[in-house]
This record gives sequence, structure tokens and C-alpha cells, in this order.
Amino acid sequence: MDIDQIKGKAQNAFGKAEQAVGEAVGSQHLANAGVQDEVKGAATETWGNVKDTAKSVSDTAKTKTVVHEDHARASGEAHASNLRDKVVAGAEHVRDSVNAKLDDIKDHQAEKREEIRRS
Repeated sequence: MDIDQIKGKAQNAFGKAEQAVGEAVGSQHLANAGVQDEVKGAATETWGNVKDTAKSVSDTAKTKTVVHEDHARASGEAHASNLRDKVVAGAEHVRDSVNAKLDDIKDHQAEKREEIRRS
């Protein structure tokens, strides 16, 4: 709650009391002054409401920005992690394929050596 909302409510209540007293004692001047204070209080309270609403809108915009940044960061981090996983999986696949081919070559060479010894 904004301070002007509180001030406006107080001024409005004072104005109502002032108007009532003025009407009770037959003083048009005092009753009119009370109405004037009520109007000023209403304007001050409304100004406080405007500032409070503007703060609420600002807070919502800040929250949206923070949440959007958090989601974007999390999405980016997840994407980066996924890419790293794919790179590692690709490298492991290449390693396994090359090692299998090398093992085949070694086995073939061992067979050749065995043939050479037998002949």
C-alpha cells in the first residue's frame, strides 16, 4: 500500500467528520471545507492507487523478465548438455568402430603369421 493511499483515506475521513460537524452546527463554510478535504483525500488516495498499480505492473514485468531469462538459460543449458552428449556418443562410436577394424587387422595379421610359420 502506498503512503498516499493512507494519507488520502485519512484526509477523506477527516473531511467527512468536518462536513458533519459543519452541518451539525449550521456552518456552511465548515461543511464546504469538509467536502473540499474529502475531495482532496479522494484524489490523494487515487494517486496512491495509481502509484501502487504502477509498482505492481513493474513487479510483474520484472518477474516475467527473470522467469524468461531463467527458462532461456535452462533451455540453453539443456541444449548444450544434449550437444555434448551427442559429441561424446559420436566420438565413442568412432573409437569403437576404429578399434574393431584394428582388431580385425591384428587378427588377420596373426593368421598370416601362423600361415607363414606352417609353410
